Amino acid sequence: MTPYVPGESPVHHCPAGAKIFAMIAVGTVLFALPRLDMAAVLALATLGLTGLLYRLAGIPGRLALAQLRPLAWILAVLVLVQLALDGWLAGLLVASRLASLVLLAGLVTLTTRSADLIEALQRGLVWLKPLGVNPAKAGLAIALTLRFIPVLAAITAEVREAQQARGLERSLVALTVPVVVRMLKMSDDIAAAIDARSYDPDRSGH
Repeated sequence: MTPYVPGESPVHHCPAGAKIFAMIAVGTVLFALPRLDMAAVLALATLGLTGLLYRLAGIPGRLALAQLRPLAWILAVLVLVQLALDGWLAGLLVASRLASLVLLAGLVTLTTRSADLIEALQRGLVWLKPLGVNPAKAGLAIALTLRFIPVLAAITAEVREAQQARGLERSLVALTVPVVVRMLKMSDDIAAAIDARSYDPDRSGH
């Protein structure tokens, strides 16, 4: 989960719901155009506009590049495959589409507090109430998921260091089993804490 970067830019002050809706709308339009050349031009324009929004928000370039770094090899493979099958225009389209969507998602999380994102998503799920979906509980689940992401990364790093000290850095089982056990134990502790406090997301107003 990309950490929030405080700021006073127009991007920061834009409502979380509007950012999420804009991201979904842009993603839909990027994949809706049937013509390859028009889609590529739009994807490149979106990529350029996203870069301007990063600049407007005062987000450093290194943080923008950090959004793409984990997907660099996936981008490379997709581009090479498209180049081989459909030519350079298709490769350019795939790269610019994926980069635009990843950077837009990163911009949303960099300029929006997690609490605001969860609240906006919770409001957006209200229409699912007739189908039995509880928006308040869904918001709690999203909040816990976001909280678990950095915790999981920290636990994995700790276990990897411990296994390296034992000479087991190449063993997938030696890494996976302790991580899974610790995460399950943490999940039980959190569930017990919620039950002990008789927490009701509906009653609390979250």
